[in-house]
Amino acid sequence: MLKTLNPPSVRRPFGHYSHGLLVPPGATMLVTSGQLGITADDTVPESVTAQAELCFEAINAILAEAGMDFSDVIRITGFVTRREDFGAYMAVRDRYTLEPKPVSTLIIVGGFTRPEFLVEVEVTAAKVI
Repeated sequence: MLKTLNPPSVRRPFGHYSHGLLVPPGATMLVTSGQLGITADDTVPESVTAQAELCFEAINAILAEAGMDFSDVIRITGFVTRREDFGAYMAVRDRYTLEPKPVSTLIIVGGFTRPEFLVEVEVTAAKVI
């Protein structure tokens, strides 16, 4: 079982995430590449919300193929290109995260490989066996 680490000496998390998760020995690990907001037929929606949903749905498919789900996600790293998209990204992220809340980092970047991409998300998951 994963152990959530939110020491009382550290300011509580700003949102729905944990400061740390302790993964026990023997857990199966999965690391994804960054997923972009693009459909299988190369359509890129204009809104950060729609792109973030595509990112998380792609991650959901990868997790499922590994026999995992979002309860196994221990770390989420999100990248957005505009500070004003922070809230929209977080709203989507929070719909997908389950207990225990994963650790999370959000970084504002100057851009991605194509200018229409607004968000990219990668995760690490651990399945306790």
